[in-house]
Amino acid sequence: MPDKPVIIHGEVPPRDVLMQFITDNPDRASKREIAKAFGLKGEQRVELKQALKDLENDGMLTKNRKTLARPGALPPVTVLDITTRDKDGDLIGRPAEWPEELGAAPAVSIRQSSSDRSKGKTPVGGLGDRVLAKIFPSKDRAGPAYTARVIKILDKQRGAVLGVVRAMADGSARLMPIERRGEELQIDATDLGEAKDGDLVEVEVARSSRFGLTRARVLNVVGSVATEKAISMIAIHAHGIPYIFPQSVIAEAEEAKPASMSHREDWRDVPLITIDPADAKDHDDAVYAEPDPSPDNPGGVIVTVAIADVSYYVRPKSALDREALKRGNSVYFPDRVVPMLPERISNDLCSLREGVDRPALAVRMVFSHEGRKAGHTFHRIMMKSAAKLSYQQAQAAIDGKPDDKSGPLLEPILKPLWAAYATLKRGRERRQPLELDMPERKIILKEDGTVDRVHVPERLDAHKLIEEMMIQANVAAAETLETKRQPLVYRIHDAPTLSKQEVLREFLATIGFSLVKGGNLRSNSFNGILAKAVDTPHQIMVNEMVLRSQSQAIYSPENIGHFGLNLLKYAHFTSPIRRYADLIVHRALVGSLGLGEGGITPEEEASLDDIAAEISTFERRAMAAERDTINRLIAHHLAGRIGEEFDGRVSGVTKAGLFISLPQFGADGFVPVSTLGRDYYIYDEAHQALVGERSSLGYQLGDSVEVRLAEAAPLAGALRFEMLSEGRKLPVGTRSFHKSGRRGAKTPGTRPNRPRR
Repeated sequence: MPDKPVIIHGEVPPRDVLMQFITDNPDRASKREIAKAFGLKGEQRVELKQALKDLENDGMLTKNRKTLARPGALPPVTVLDITTRDKDGDLIGRPAEWPEELGAAPAVSIRQSSSDRSKGKTPVGGLGDRVLAKIFPSKDRAGPAYTARVIKILDKQRGAVLGVVRAMADGSARLMPIERRGEELQIDATDLGEAKDGDLVEVEVARSSRFGLTRARVLNVVGSVATEKAISMIAIHAHGIPYIFPQSVIAEAEEAKPASMSHREDWRDVPLITIDPADAKDHDDAVYAEPDPSPDNPGGVIVTVAIADVSYYVRPKSALDREALKRGNSVYFPDRVVPMLPERISNDLCSLREGVDRPALAVRMVFSHEGRKAGHTFHRIMMKSAAKLSYQQAQAAIDGKPDDKSGPLLEPILKPLWAAYATLKRGRERRQPLELDMPERKIILKEDGTVDRVHVPERLDAHKLIEEMMIQANVAAAETLETKRQPLVYRIHDAPTLSKQEVLREFLATIGFSLVKGGNLRSNSFNGILAKAVDTPHQIMVNEMVLRSQSQAIYSPENIGHFGLNLLKYAHFTSPIRRYADLIVHRALVGSLGLGEGGITPEEEASLDDIAAEISTFERRAMAAERDTINRLIAHHLAGRIGEEFDGRVSGVTKAGLFISLPQFGADGFVPVSTLGRDYYIYDEAHQALVGERSSLGYQLGDSVEVRLAEAAPLAGALRFEMLSEGRKLPVGTRSFHKSGRRGAKTPGTRPNRPRR
């Protein structure tokens, strides 16, 4: 047995000791805490920094905010879903969100001591609950790798189960599960209520029997599975999104009274206007711009951004506040919104309606002619929106096609706004944020809720104007709160991990592009690559690979800057109607600037770590629910077109097969590698390709291909394709050994019969 390494206090420990300390102490895995634990000072801290950097470069550590962890390790605070019990009866949870590329989510044993429960120290979780938990490495090698202590119960178990009714000949029915692991249930004719074959329903599990299927009773008919309402409800239930406001929340919202002028400046004569999507129901931001009259700032501009004063109505610890935190954000589906706040607040009292007095928090920003910010001030105001315009209306007026409403606003309001945007754009071009070209697709529905078409909206200067003004307001909020030494929740975006950089670097090398090495990587390092790819066959592929290399933006009380926007300080301030993070920033501004009621409380400040973890998880939950709904809608739309052929593009490559995107539908399906052909296919990660070992024919990310739809599973939102394109000759390099000496995965395939054309 090898001798244990000698650890001397005051010296940088060996690599294995560092790794073990980080594994055993995830909550102390920052450079500062490690240095403190081993008594390192001065030059020794520099040595420690290099040792940790070497471990990161070797792929043995990853950085999460300011803490270090083994790749795939859980962060110190995580949202868990309690899903089952182990053989000893202890509760087992799994992360609510987990990247698919990391494989199965790790199991976590929930610690709940009887002494803590009796003293009321620890919330008691149960099966089906979603909890915020403190994570610890397990000392029991035979059980789960982690244990957890429940900090807070986020969502209690719901008794209802969701499924689709399938009618039987005897008048009874079966409930078909919408989740892969769900069980089929029996519904007696007397328990069907008004449900019909094909309806999506909520049921209550009534009783189980030693023989046959478990019985259930219909509680609520959501609707036909062919309608969008039902499709989005599947995602709402599957992801545990709260969608019904408790009566206490509704009552509190209905009792709210319009804000008074107390602690407010009267800005009702400032012609602020809202520019939003044509179908927007809530308006939480308004803008105005004018030339700076100061002789000290020739050619400068003053930009004013006013944001709905949600903090006045939603106070800490109120029923509205608890429900808003529980939701974290509004969730947007193609024809449904699950709002963070009730309509009385979001669409009425806080919405900056045209011609109506509304409370707001405004920031007045001064920029030089070159787009450099000279200063800013925050104000709590009463405003009256001068006009409500759509993006298309505002853009048409600037382009010389004003209508009756936008025409009178052109000279006094719109042209100064566009002039200010030209100034801000100079600053943006100098800053060089990441400029990905990934057009978003919008599903247009018919009146019956089914898909009509998929539309790619044009990106107008009006969109870019509002976006840049909101970014500058967000920066101003972060800067002000830092100056006041006020704790806040930042919006942070870390640089790509070294492992992701290396994958991207290897891929770019296959098409003759290069990516700088070392710690000098900036967002503009990617912009040069993206610009070089424009109007080449690699443009789409390069944009997708650069996007995949990026870290995920999250919320955190610890600031590391925003890599994608190339900003040192950034916080979300401009959308408090739909994001809880923005509401926290509003409260912090109100409290630190002494602007009246509704400021942040000491209890909130102490809980910012937990709040940031929760709302980051809820944001990912919303994105997953929106994506699943779109996938299910498209699968329903294409279910009647089995056997048809489509033009597609390879959007993902794995050992198991190819993901194929259908651009006209915005949908993705899968081609299993076993159906590709009578060859052994090698997965080459560097080239993002599957290549036949004997033929050298294969498929690479970004390739245009022709496929046949073989199967559509609407409830799961899945499509399976058969490949019709023969594949193309790929360079010899795509079959070479990786630097690590490991060869790509070999997978046999059998080719489907293709009719001659």
